[in-house]
Amino acid sequence: MESPAELPGRPDPAVPPVAGRGGARVGEDLNRALHGLLEDDPSVYVLGEDLLDPYGGAFKITKGLSTRFPDRVLTTPLSEGTIVGAASGLALAGGKAIAEIMFADFAALAFDQILNFAGKSVTMYGARVPMPLVIRCASGGHRGYGPTHSQSPQKHFIGIPGLSLFEMSPFHDNRAVLDRMLALGEPCLLFEDKVLYTRRMYPPGVAEELFRWDLAGDVAVVRLDPATTGPGPGSTPVAGGPEIPPGDLDYVVIVPGGLAHRSLAAMRALLLDHDLAGVLLVPSRLYPFDPAPLLGLLGRAPLICVAEDGSAGGTWGGHVAADLHTRLWGRLRRPVKLVSSADSVIPTAAHLERDVLVQDSTIRRAVLEGLGDSSAP
Repeated sequence: MESPAELPGRPDPAVPPVAGRGGARVGEDLNRALHGLLEDDPSVYVLGEDLLDPYGGAFKITKGLSTRFPDRVLTTPLSEGTIVGAASGLALAGGKAIAEIMFADFAALAFDQILNFAGKSVTMYGARVPMPLVIRCASGGHRGYGPTHSQSPQKHFIGIPGLSLFEMSPFHDNRAVLDRMLALGEPCLLFEDKVLYTRRMYPPGVAEELFRWDLAGDVAVVRLDPATTGPGPGSTPVAGGPEIPPGDLDYVVIVPGGLAHRSLAAMRALLLDHDLAGVLLVPSRLYPFDPAPLLGLLGRAPLICVAEDGSAGGTWGGHVAADLHTRLWGRLRRPVKLVSSADSVIPTAAHLERDVLVQDSTIRRAVLEGLGDSSAP
């Protein structure tokens, strides 16, 4: 008897279906991106713990890969240092490697391989040596996983020569992001907020009923739907993106992809409860981050707020703020506002976890305080 996959019109169950009208979930989009990448490029390998079917990874992002590509999807021992070391060697030897760290917290166990081997190998041999390596890290809280499985450790990798940081978002096509990282020919970290795996990708141009979005380079620019306000005189064009009318710019929020939904919820509340209209910027590449195409917009914003899920001190947000202070010193109306998680381990209990991690209310309050609203809750 024929299997379901062999019947006419039946898809291969190992390949995720194409997204329906509601859009694929972010995790499904990433899974499909990996399928397409392995199918198109026989030099790509995927390494990590528990990746093989039928399990398909802790968050099912590698589901179906080992069935279709058994020789290039490799399960590994429980050793993050070994995973990254082997993947780095494979990439250095001419292959392309995608390594999965099951929880971003465990990237600390591979820090030596990332800092002292992968990051340096691109340039320390007297001539540039390509190392197409992507290290995927499931990050973030809001899942009740507790102190050692819920962190957002991006700040610990900022500023390492030869290392780029990216973050998954509901705006950015995961295949395009993976292609870009591998094309850089240098080690890259891809942080994937775990909550996003089950969220839907935003359809082209639409971010909930009140907001529209466009790409300006690799930055998603989210603003009020122009049908609500209409373009006005004095609109500021964003390089490669939309024009922002003056009345639609009370503040700008810059966040990594994992904070996109919380930021949009904050923007909605600020609009409906306080009549404040803002613009949200979500870069795909966190570091290095070049704000040059956005300086026209940022230079006339009454307030710039940078929010992130990690704790304060030596952060990506602090790096962005320092850069913007230098570039926009003559035009900034207020100091750049920074939003981070509380200085605490991340509890398991849901109500305590909420108190530590950044919420939409945290961002809303920060914007109101930054604009001098004394009634901010």
